[in-house]
Order: sequence, then structure tokens, then C-alpha cells
Amino acid sequence: MAVIKGIKDTLNAEVGRFEQAPLRQPVLLNSIPKGGTHLLRNILRMFVPVEQHHDRDFVQVPNMHLHLDAFDPNEPRLAAGHLLFSDQSLANIRFARHILLVRDPYDWVLARARFFVSEEFEQENIQHLKSGVFPADAIMNMMIFGIHQKSPALIDIYTHNAAAWMGAGVHLVRYEDAVKAVGEIDSPESDAFFAALLDAAGIERPDDWRERVTIGADRRRSRTARENLKLPQGLEFPAKLPEAQRRLVDFHAPGLRTLLGYT
Repeated sequence: MAVIKGIKDTLNAEVGRFEQAPLRQPVLLNSIPKGGTHLLRNILRMFVPVEQHHDRDFVQVPNMHLHLDAFDPNEPRLAAGHLLFSDQSLANIRFARHILLVRDPYDWVLARARFFVSEEFEQENIQHLKSGVFPADAIMNMMIFGIHQKSPALIDIYTHNAAAWMGAGVHLVRYEDAVKAVGEIDSPESDAFFAALLDAAGIERPDDWRERVTIGADRRRSRTARENLKLPQGLEFPAKLPEAQRRLVDFHAPGLRTLLGYT
């Protein structure tokens, strides 16, 4: 079981409280890293039998050969990943229903920055970002332009993990829309959002769907939610991306936000 700040992830027990219909087809929740994957994955888990949860790891190109069973049409599972667009990826997931989760690049810069300097992040060659040497605005710029030979730039991640998949049979979900639908669970817009999401996953929506969504969306169950990350003392990031960094995102990746449906 995953541990979140000393608290066990008990979501599987919550799943077991509800009547579950088995998946008839593999489902892949694919996203950009730091795109809000835990939120949507935990919501979908509430509609899938525990034995069909493929939760060994996030599926990515380097480890995909270890996770081919996640996409076996004879034993369908719900899997999550940060999967690059490639011929091999397409071949391996050809039997799966594909949900693609994206996030506003402006907010993504901040989410990635917080994660990179948190205790949760363990990439050895950039641990020095946690040292306190670098101010917040410089770290945000690194998230946009990348770190030479150490971490990819925003445009590379969004190109290969998101844009290249669009128009290729994916159901596109914007993280902000998911958050709004959770927060306004009784609204017609939320009803439409989750009807479309579950239909894309091949899941017949049960009458108790609102209760399941509310349980799955509990941010205390996500070890990478903002409030669950421990940052170095004295290092703070703003709630919204500053204007200077917004301009840099637009310079670096012109047209990207429009392509993803952000204005």
C-alpha cells in the first residue's frame, strides 16, 4: 500500500463497499507528468473492481515492457501512465480505451516546480534544487525551458505526452474541468462531465456515482497534492503563475494553450 505522510491509502477498501461491474476492455488513463493523474485515477478506481486495478507503477516508455499485461484484452485492467506517443506505444495499447488528461501549462509550471523541490521528488541529478540556492522565479523558468541534459522542457513534454495523441482516438480531459466537476458535483455540468468520462472508459454509470466520485477525489489520498508536499523552508511559490512566466510560456510554446482548449 502507498503511504501518504504516514497515512495508509485505504481507497481499495472503499472500492470494496460498492457493487462493481468488471471492465470489458482495458482502460488507459494517460497524462503529462504533474497533470493531476492521481485525482482522475482515484476517481476511476471507484468504478472498477480492485482485482482489475493495474497499480504496480505508472506506465512509461522505459518500463512499458514490464506492463504489457495491463493492456491484455482478455484480462482488462485500469492502468495509469505518462506514455509518450510512439509507434510502439500505439501498438501496445491498441485494445485499450484511452483517456488523455492535460493541464493548463500555466498551472503545470507551478505544480511541477513544487514537486521538484519537495521531499517526494528523488531524481538524483537535480536534488540541488532543494538547497535554497535558487529563487522561486528561477525554478519556474527551469520548469518552462528545462534543465540542460537533466530535465526536458515544457514544449517537449506537452508535444510527446499530449499534443501528439490528440486526434488519434483519445478522450481528452482537462484537469481544471475535472476539479470543477468534483467541486460542483450536483450541477448539470458535473453530470455531463462524469457521464462522458465513464462512457469513454466503457463503464456504465451507477446511481451512486456522486458518492464514489467524492470518495475518490479526496485530496488527502494523493501524496502529490499540493498540501501534501513538504517544501524547503523559506521557498514559496505563488498561487498563480506570474505575468513574466506567463509570457515566457507563450514565447516558448505559442499556440499550445489554444490547442488544449485554454484561452
